[in-house]
Amino acid sequence: MASIPENPLILIDGSSYLYRAFHAYPGTMSNGEIPTNAVYGVVNMVRSMMRQFPADRMAVIFDAKGKTFRDDLYPEYKAHRPPMPDDLRCQIEPLHNVIRAMGIPLICTPGVEADDVIGTLATQASAAGIPVLISTGDKDMAQLVDDNVTLINTMTNVVMDREGVVEKFGIPPELIIDYLALMGDKVDNIPGVPGVGDKTATALLQGIGGIDKLYANLDDIAPLGFRGSKTMAKKLTENQDNAYLSYQLATIKRDVELEEKPETLTKAQPDKDELIKLYGQLVFKSWLNELLEGGDGSVPADEKSGRIVSSSSASSSVTEADTSAVTIDRSQYVTILDEETFNQWLEKLKEADLFAFDTETDSLDYMVANLVGVSFATEEGVAAYVPVAHDYLDAPDQLERDWVLTQLKPLLEDEQKAKVGQNLKYDASIVARYGIEMRGIKHDTMLASYVYNSVGGKHDMDSLALRFLQHSCISFESVAGKGKKQLTFNQIDLEQAGPYAAEDADVTLRLHNRLFSNIEQDDKLKSVYEEIEIPLVPVLSRMERNGVLIDDMLLGAQSQEIAARLDELEKKAFDIADQEFNLSSPKQLQAILFEKMGLPVIKKTPSGAPSTNEEVLQELALDYPLPKCILEYRGLAKLKSTYTDKLPKMINPETGRVHTSYHQAVTATGRLSSTDPNLQNIPIRNEEGRRIRQAFVAPHGKKILAVDYSQIELRIMAHLSGDKALLDAFKEGKDIHAATAAEVMGVGIDQVSSEQRRRAKAINFGLIYGMSAFGLAKQLGIPRGEAQSYMDTYFERYPGVMQYMEDTRSQASEQGYVETLYGRRLYLPEIKSRNGMRRKAAERAAINAPMQGTAADIIKKAMLLVDEWIQAEGAGRVQLLMQVHDELVFEVEESALSEIEIKVQNLMESAASLNVPLVADAGHGENWDQAH
Repeated sequence: MASIPENPLILIDGSSYLYRAFHAYPGTMSNGEIPTNAVYGVVNMVRSMMRQFPADRMAVIFDAKGKTFRDDLYPEYKAHRPPMPDDLRCQIEPLHNVIRAMGIPLICTPGVEADDVIGTLATQASAAGIPVLISTGDKDMAQLVDDNVTLINTMTNVVMDREGVVEKFGIPPELIIDYLALMGDKVDNIPGVPGVGDKTATALLQGIGGIDKLYANLDDIAPLGFRGSKTMAKKLTENQDNAYLSYQLATIKRDVELEEKPETLTKAQPDKDELIKLYGQLVFKSWLNELLEGGDGSVPADEKSGRIVSSSSASSSVTEADTSAVTIDRSQYVTILDEETFNQWLEKLKEADLFAFDTETDSLDYMVANLVGVSFATEEGVAAYVPVAHDYLDAPDQLERDWVLTQLKPLLEDEQKAKVGQNLKYDASIVARYGIEMRGIKHDTMLASYVYNSVGGKHDMDSLALRFLQHSCISFESVAGKGKKQLTFNQIDLEQAGPYAAEDADVTLRLHNRLFSNIEQDDKLKSVYEEIEIPLVPVLSRMERNGVLIDDMLLGAQSQEIAARLDELEKKAFDIADQEFNLSSPKQLQAILFEKMGLPVIKKTPSGAPSTNEEVLQELALDYPLPKCILEYRGLAKLKSTYTDKLPKMINPETGRVHTSYHQAVTATGRLSSTDPNLQNIPIRNEEGRRIRQAFVAPHGKKILAVDYSQIELRIMAHLSGDKALLDAFKEGKDIHAATAAEVMGVGIDQVSSEQRRRAKAINFGLIYGMSAFGLAKQLGIPRGEAQSYMDTYFERYPGVMQYMEDTRSQASEQGYVETLYGRRLYLPEIKSRNGMRRKAAERAAINAPMQGTAADIIKKAMLLVDEWIQAEGAGRVQLLMQVHDELVFEVEESALSEIEIKVQNLMESAASLNVPLVADAGHGENWDQAH
């Protein structure tokens, strides 16, 4: 916790927040003439500061137009930055007007940056003993922190005093300029020293000192022992001019000639009349209402306004505006009960450029659900519900389902008529049960939210409505009840069902209008949304409906065998423990392992009790028989309950197949997940797991074909890192694990043993997931020093990989997210966490996400290519059944197997163009296990 002194001088870095507010708050905020999101965002943060820290002195500082002294010093300074977007430029003047009308001093000084003005005022105030609180999101400001100067990031509520700077950067404020000079800054085009990331810079400054000391003691660098230390002196020498230039560019001026002085920056009385005019023009309804209801424009302090502010980590850098709630008049919704009204609405749908579509059913299972009604919206607030199968006795007459669907069929199947929905895959599968193949799926609000920010919150409609519209939807429980007495939708009275269903369509259209405007501001996000996620919706719907044939007799036999083995393991555990106990009870297991048997406590639960989780048991199992026995028991019990017992019960009685559900908006990185059953978690490294795959079979006359990408994430690593040795190994078709073993262990590739290859494989895949030397040692069962030696040698042989990791960590820390090759983003809320474990986990995710996410994008693109070919040429001969990790599984006519196998391989290998070959391996057989 960082303490904030009473009544500080508050200096708000307006320029720091301007762009962040522009991108963070929903882009659809507008007064009808210009966007207003940046104005709203910055003013909202200023008001937040005023509420939290009631101070007499405050100023908001912005960059002035034109060049600064840094441009004269280095013409390439900030040269890569694109010009300010027009949608932001037009908001500058209204923003300045609002801040001045609030009575807050506003400063724009030509020839310098806002940082320099803040630095000068903060230095003057500190020298006079005046406490200063700088509100900024700029890490460069850490150089200004001293005993009187503290930073706060208003968007994340992170406070940083002198101790906080040391905790975050590992160095005191006095060395921040040196830190920035060594690292450089890609965003501002400050060159720095190539090869120096945050960890290297910290190691240099902690070990020796600032830039002057480094150049005076170059011989002392190699003994520091950090990765790359042996060659660092040479890099510094070769880039000395850039280092000192970068030092000048990164230094905030503290001697700018200003008319303003710290003691003159006092807040004035707000100009109420001007604020009423401005808030009215900008359509800031809630703030305008405050004034119209008697407010004077001042911002009252919170009763609990803090001298103490949390210094915990930031949340995601993407937030949603706390805008006024939208007003939805449900009384305007229409429930359609006659053909005349329906036909009028049908014409509206035909004329609309885009309409929202939703179905109401009596089940969430798309394979058995019956259609109860459909709803649609053509404009915000213009929505209707058509009941077709409400079955309670006193229901009004309703249109006949087959007639309604016959009228809708041409519209729903028209590729040129654009539809939007919330999880339209479900609705497409529902209407498919009635012979309608939905086309023209143009938008999906669930997917738009997911592409915009996969980790920003839930992507269901109720959550999105609250987050983006500040609207609380009618809950299903409020119309259907709860628990065992909950009604299905066909049993709900039309007076309740109509508004509920119509609201779904209305809210969907409103969400689309807000979400898509956010996505289309970024060409890469728009491409991921329009070219990958949306086209995949009908492909997944077909896959789900295809299902897969299951041999329930084989699973039944396996269940009996597992049950017998579980009995044996239970008796064995009782014998080892010398007593009977519940193997599934953590509490009883704690007592046996740690109290009775005295095994070492590896880890504790949050309550302080010894942990018996899988990781702990795996470590104990290396030396003790009971934990090993428990692990086997748990694994088999889970396999039995999840698969061998459950899969036969999931066979659809109409199709005789099992139909999973694929989810596009669950994982952070873009990978598909599946439920009922979860196909992604069937174990393949043990015999029992492979036997489950044997139960996924082909019908008579067909074969199962499985095609999967070979080492795709390692190939993506080679592409992203550009490491020459790694690229060459793949281009030459070498066994990459053997090649790595040869490099790391210093042997010829033809001399690599199976054990050496196993270790190299662990290194290759471990690095992708950010594994430490400790983790590698644990996995391989070798001393930590030996594991560290392997990793050091690996990075010496593959320096591009190390540089990629350093750059990715720095980029993630700087911008708060990483991207896949195609522009999919993963935001990292914990990347600047002051909790070391959380920050390290975020760094590991930052390294892995571009590879795992790119692999996910590639397999999705492959699915689109394959499905397009199947629909055009392969119908009847091949069906796409499943997608699991990097693998696609098909059911193929035996007579066409050879031709289709080659075609699918070629299509999958053409899904992406990397700097290394993309290889798809194929196999086939009577069942999935044989094919894989």
